[in-house]
Amino acid sequence: MLVLTAFLLLFLSSTSSAGAGGLSPDYYSRSCPGAESIVAQTVSSKQQANPTTAAGTLRLFFHDCFVTGCDASILISHGQSERSSDINLSLPGDAFDLVLRAKAALELRCPAQVSCADILTLATRDLVSILGGPFYPVLLGRKDSLFSRASDADSFLPRTNMSASQLIRLFRTRGFSLQEMVALAGAHTVGFSHCKEFASRIYNYENKGWGVVDPRLDMRFAKALQRACANYLKDPTLSTFNDVMTPGRFDNVYYQNLRRGLGLLASDSVLMADRRTRPFVLRYASNQTLFFEDFAKVMQKLSLYGVKTGREGEVRRRCDSFNIV
Repeated sequence: MLVLTAFLLLFLSSTSSAGAGGLSPDYYSRSCPGAESIVAQTVSSKQQANPTTAAGTLRLFFHDCFVTGCDASILISHGQSERSSDINLSLPGDAFDLVLRAKAALELRCPAQVSCADILTLATRDLVSILGGPFYPVLLGRKDSLFSRASDADSFLPRTNMSASQLIRLFRTRGFSLQEMVALAGAHTVGFSHCKEFASRIYNYENKGWGVVDPRLDMRFAKALQRACANYLKDPTLSTFNDVMTPGRFDNVYYQNLRRGLGLLASDSVLMADRRTRPFVLRYASNQTLFFEDFAKVMQKLSLYGVKTGREGEVRRRCDSFNIV
């Protein structure tokens, strides 16, 4: 905890008022005092009413930032936007609703000042903390994107059936190291996945027979998943927790699960199976403090990826629509 605190202090002390590319921790101190508090209040209320909001928002944040940057392009709800991509159709409505609620509250206080991209960044940080994870500093001043394309989401978001090599290459194209990739995967300590995302692991694995399962799975776990997902072809909403041990708590149990064959998605299990990523899995499984420190750092890095400032973007009046000029 002392190391994490030192990191946060170092980050804040090294950030000038100009910040990185025009961003700063106190960007709204004059234009919208109390903006962070308004977001925090909305977050707390929404999470209490709908406890799945936190995991959904964390996923929404990643799906936004990892494509064309943290620019709220995922929030556009019309046309062939990122949100319409097949991989984004299962993003939970509560996460979108949270951002819209926070935006509405901010527009009443200080119209056309706080970007949707900053709202999503702040909300994600606050929700990770609410679930017991690390609280980390974020820079503010992002602008919202002027475009949103489904093809970008199709091209750049990781798939649940990717191999370790495919995942490593994809994250490297975004400037993230092996260790950072494994730390980000720890977000799967909360949330759930639909059965269709892992059905090929528990039914007819590699076309070897309907009862054959992925040998990387604990057999009792696999059988339980088969029972839970028995009707997934008729009911595509069937799902199960990513972390079956502590699904509502942000902790390092996700990595402990991987050691025990309890990784739900194929893209989870490969992190333990591959010799390049396994050392980081084992390290985080045995040291939650280290995981929290590294997760905080990589989330701060992700929050700065591809941000738009100045004339590169706009502050939307509605988060789900571009401004009409």
